Amino acid sequence: MVHEIWRLDQARTRSISPENPTGAPGAGGRAVTGTGAAAAADLGVGWKVSPSVDLAAGATATLADVIGPGIVRHFWLTTDRAVLQQLTLRMYWDHEPEPAVEAPLGAFFCNAWGELAHVNSEMVVVAPAGGLNSFWPMPFRAHARITLHNGGDRAVPVYYQLTYLEQDVPRAAGYLHARWRRRAPLGRPAVHAVLDDVPGPGRYVGTYLAITPNAPGWWGEGELKFHLDGDTEFPTICGTGTEDYFGGAWNFDLDGRYHTYSTPYLGLVQALPADRIYCPEQRFGMYRWHVRDPICFDRGLRVTLQALGWRDNGRYLPLEQAEVATLALWYQHRAVTGRRHATLPI
Repeated sequence: MVHEIWRLDQARTRSISPENPTGAPGAGGRAVTGTGAAAAADLGVGWKVSPSVDLAAGATATLADVIGPGIVRHFWLTTDRAVLQQLTLRMYWDHEPEPAVEAPLGAFFCNAWGELAHVNSEMVVVAPAGGLNSFWPMPFRAHARITLHNGGDRAVPVYYQLTYLEQDVPRAAGYLHARWRRRAPLGRPAVHAVLDDVPGPGRYVGTYLAITPNAPGWWGEGELKFHLDGDTEFPTICGTGTEDYFGGAWNFDLDGRYHTYSTPYLGLVQALPADRIYCPEQRFGMYRWHVRDPICFDRGLRVTLQALGWRDNGRYLPLEQAEVATLALWYQHRAVTGRRHATLPI
């Protein structure tokens, strides 16, 4: 990805946070009430009076509601790490009634399990001790609205900052979409639908996978398959195994243990617990960003993942009892949401 930061054009930077909820020029740091008002009592306006919002149980906060055209460039948020999967992130582009992005907050940042995983990639960074960062570009032409819903049973603090550029959006730019799918148990056949048929033109740009095999032994023989532009039974793109798709090899293990890694475009960020291997109830989290190698489609795309293990007798084992959840990310020419899927926590 080429970052032309040297270009001097007509773009203007705007940033939305509890200190400047609209992102308006010169409107930051003017709050007189907020979650930091008591701490700033001796200092007054301009001294971190409103650094966060309190999100009540069952409530939805609007993090951004802005007029376009523009491109979101950075989204940072932090909250109670224990409830990341109970918070649902939704993004609406250009007044569409349904969200183009809909996922648990944790899954959107490669953290679908209850223990924090640090991520060091180009598109998503999760830093100590729970700083969630997204660098996915998010173009919008007329309007952008981003919300966060608290599906838990208690209020949580939410600190956030969303930076976007007021600028013209190229005609060829697509809208970011994301969908979360979970099945537990997977059932028969042991094939997980990462993404149902979506219309083109578009580019598939990322997969996050969270899986518990619920069977002993190696669990990652399954292939990811990309059915492009009218493919029926057999796909155009077919991988050689789950760990291969995520950039690993030979079961992710070395010297009797799993080895996690996080790189700009792929990683195995969680193997829980870390000191065991080939156990049925272990939990795994991994990501693959197709930034350097986007999967381009013209008319349509469907993505599936086989949940496939390995028997001691040298035969494959379909993992029908597995818990499988994925986040699919893609850009689409129109902000079309298609069929919605429940954002259920793992």
